[in-house]
Amino acid sequence: MNQAITTLISAGLAALTACGTTALQGGNGMNYEPYTTSTAIETVTADPTFDDYGRLIFPVDNGYCSGDTLGDLGLTWYNYIVPDKTVEICNYLKEQAAAGSQVFYDIYTDEEKAADPAKEDTGLFFFKGEPGGKFAICNAGGGFAYVGAMHDSFPHALELSKKGYNAFALIYRPGAQNACEDLARAIAFIHEHADELEVDTAGYSLWGGSAGARMAAYLGSYGTAAFGEDEYPQPGAVIMQYTGHSEVLGTEPPTYACVGTNDWIASYSTMERRIERIRRSGTDAEIEVFAGLPHGFGLGTGTVAEGWLDRAVEFWERQLS
Repeated sequence: MNQAITTLISAGLAALTACGTTALQGGNGMNYEPYTTSTAIETVTADPTFDDYGRLIFPVDNGYCSGDTLGDLGLTWYNYIVPDKTVEICNYLKEQAAAGSQVFYDIYTDEEKAADPAKEDTGLFFFKGEPGGKFAICNAGGGFAYVGAMHDSFPHALELSKKGYNAFALIYRPGAQNACEDLARAIAFIHEHADELEVDTAGYSLWGGSAGARMAAYLGSYGTAAFGEDEYPQPGAVIMQYTGHSEVLGTEPPTYACVGTNDWIASYSTMERRIERIRRSGTDAEIEVFAGLPHGFGLGTGTVAEGWLDRAVEFWERQLS
């Protein structure tokens, strides 16, 4: 009998140990089962771990989002969405939130949101790097109609945080003017709360894909005051993917760009000409053009573009030296 009880106890402990290796540990000691590719998108957005901001993890306008689970997510105008990366991001956010870390910040006050309800659907997701490290803001595209963060800014922010940088992914309102105002506010918010956020504001970078790249370029060239905020320092670098933005004022920050040759939304030749004009103005700039790639390749995992983010980081770091 004693041997049987011992065997049962041992089996129970082994099961608990095995469970502990797969579950997410919350700050209250509770275990949370991790998301998988079979997890429903609605399960994530409605997860009480995220409070009200869970609805902003995926596009609030679901007309631009297809698929029911993390594994079959589709986003309008985007290619090469990696299900394992989607799962990794969702689990990262849940694990951090469950442990008591703040992963989402409002950029507008309650009064501002009451005056303009569209501002309810804005904010910054924080992928924390090293305390006191430099920061970056990543801006997803979506044609200024929606925010494709799960493929076009969350993955970038997560990878930057793994390198020690403090990375934010902005959720903004539709419309180019609104989006740029939201980015200006985000820049102001981070500067004003730098001590609380534990970030170094000097030489920060702005990242963006498609519409998000236009936002980064506009704020880099015109500055925050042009979009309703106080004047804050210009970014140390702008990192932009697949956009047809062609304007050059001569005030651009150092700029890295990348695009594919089969992008029928953003012409690679247009981007090449803009980078050359920035160079001629005496500012550091470079571009990578990837043969055969279409629009919206994100990190480019499994494509000829894979590794571009590492080279973009090197470009940014060059500006900091």
